[in-house]
Amino acid sequence: MSEKKYEINVSVRTAYLPDQSDEETDQYVFAYTITIANKGTVATQLISRHWIITNGDGTIQEVRGLGVVGEQPLLKPGDTFEYTSGTVISASVGSMKGSYQMAAEDGIHFDVPIPEFILTVPRILH
Repeated sequence: MSEKKYEINVSVRTAYLPDQSDEETDQYVFAYTITIANKGTVATQLISRHWIITNGDGTIQEVRGLGVVGEQPLLKPGDTFEYTSGTVISASVGSMKGSYQMAAEDGIHFDVPIPEFILTVPRILH
């Protein structure tokens, strides 16, 4: 079985931040920690990101930008990069998904999907 040249794994952990949220004004703050692992055989740089943030009320917000947390990390084969960021939504439940736009050192550009993850205030879903 041949190894994949371009294989990036993305995993996510989320946390509700009650101290920064204001439920009376529908401001729900969440942190998310993302780990990006280069399982491929070619060094690859994260160039940009595209997020689709959906509130429980159906409102959708799209966010595009260069890098993540001010960085455009270069991941050599076997490297991982972890960062924590946050978002504010106007409902007690929502979700995020998206993609990273990557550039491999051999000149190939490709997108890496970020699997959808749920943002929820802990007492809402049982």
